[in-house]
Amino acid sequence: MDSGNTAWVLAAAALVAFMTPGLAFFYGGMVRAKHVLGMLMQNFFALGIISVVWAVVGFSLAFGGTNKWVGSFDFAFLKDLTGEGAGVPGLTLTIPLIAFLAYQMMFGVITPALVSGATADRLKFAAYAVFIAVWSVLVYSTVAHWVFSPQGWLFKRGALDFAGGAVVHINAGAAALALVLLLGKRRGWPSEAMPPHSLPLTLLGTGILWFGWFGFNAGSALAADGLAAQAFLNTHLAAAAAMLGWLAIEKLMAGHATTLGAASGAVAGLVAITPCAGFVGGMAPIYIGLAAGVVCYLALKIKFWVGFDDSLDVVAVHLVGGLLGSILLGLFADAGVNAAGRDGVFLGGGWDLFGDQVVACVAVLVFSFGASWIIGKVIDLTIGLRVTDEDEVIGLDQSQHAENAYNRLEV
Repeated sequence: MDSGNTAWVLAAAALVAFMTPGLAFFYGGMVRAKHVLGMLMQNFFALGIISVVWAVVGFSLAFGGTNKWVGSFDFAFLKDLTGEGAGVPGLTLTIPLIAFLAYQMMFGVITPALVSGATADRLKFAAYAVFIAVWSVLVYSTVAHWVFSPQGWLFKRGALDFAGGAVVHINAGAAALALVLLLGKRRGWPSEAMPPHSLPLTLLGTGILWFGWFGFNAGSALAADGLAAQAFLNTHLAAAAAMLGWLAIEKLMAGHATTLGAASGAVAGLVAITPCAGFVGGMAPIYIGLAAGVVCYLALKIKFWVGFDDSLDVVAVHLVGGLLGSILLGLFADAGVNAAGRDGVFLGGGWDLFGDQVVACVAVLVFSFGASWIIGKVIDLTIGLRVTDEDEVIGLDQSQHAENAYNRLEV
C-alpha cells in the first residue's frame, strides 16, 4: 500500500462525488423554473440510492469473479474487502480495496444521473428512482465489468477506456435515448419555446463539473504519478479546445457565441477526453477537444431530424461525445504515455486498436439501449413513466415534491 496514492484516490473520489451536484446545477439551470427542483432532486437522489446499491451488490457485480460477462457476488454486502488476499482478480492495486470501491462508487452514482437531462420536465420521480436503481445493477455493473474489470471480455479483447467513455457516457447516452423514445415529447415541443431559466446556474454547474473531472480522469491513474499528471493536463486542454470549437461553429452557423454554448462545449470536450485521458499525449487532447466541440454541436440537430425530444441534449453531448472520444482513441493512443495501452493508427500501431474500440462502442450502445428500453417499458406498464398532463403543466417541483424553487414562480 502507498499512502500517497491512497490520499490522491480518496481526494479524487471526493472530486467525482462533487460532480453530481455540479451536474444538478448544470441541468437545473437549463430547465424552466417550475421544474428546477425536480431536476436537482433527481441528481441528488442518485447520491443516495446508487451509493447503497453499489455497496450491496453493484461493486461485486462489476469487479468480482473471473467470468468474462458478469461479475460475482464475492464482495456483496461489503464482505471480503480487507485482509490478506483481498482484491479484484487480475488488478494490482497500491491502494486499499475499500478506497477503490469508494472511488468507483462515485462513477456509479453520476452515470445514471446523466440520464435525467434527457427526460427533463416529464419523468415521474418514482419511475426515475426505480429505473436508476435497477439500471445500476443490471446495466451499469455489467458494462463496467466488461470494460473496467481485467476479467471482462472487452478488457481482454484489448479495448481501452481510461475513465469511462464507454462505461459512463455511451452507456448513459444510450439509456437516455431509450427512455426519451418511451416517454415521448414534452408538451409543446418543438413549437413552444422552452428557454433555460437560469444560465448562471448552468455555468456554475459547468465549473463544478470541470473541477470534478480532474478527479474523474486523473484519479483513474489510481496513483499520484506522472500518468495522473498527464491525464490532468489532457482533461483541461480538451475541455478548453472543445469550448473554442463549439463557440466557433456556433458563431458561424447561428450568428452568436453563447454562454450556453461555452458550457456545452466544455462538457463535450470533457466527455470526449474521458476514454483517452491516460492513453494520449502531446497535442492529441487539443485535437480531440476541437473535434468534440464541432461534432457535438452539429449532433444537436439529430433530435430535430429524427423527432425525439432529448430535453437537454444528453445524446448529442454524452452519447456522441463518448463515441467520438472512444473511436478517436484508436487513432491517437500512444503506448509511450501508458505502457498498459497500445499505439493507435497515428502512432504506427495499425488498425487493430481502432477495430477493438469500434467493437466496444457498438457492444455497449446496443446492450445499454436494449436493456434500458426493456427496464423502462416494464416500469411504464406498472407504475408508469410519465407524469400526467396536468402535473407537467404545474411543474415537477409542485407535482412531485410539493415545493417551489423560488418564492415568485415564473414559468
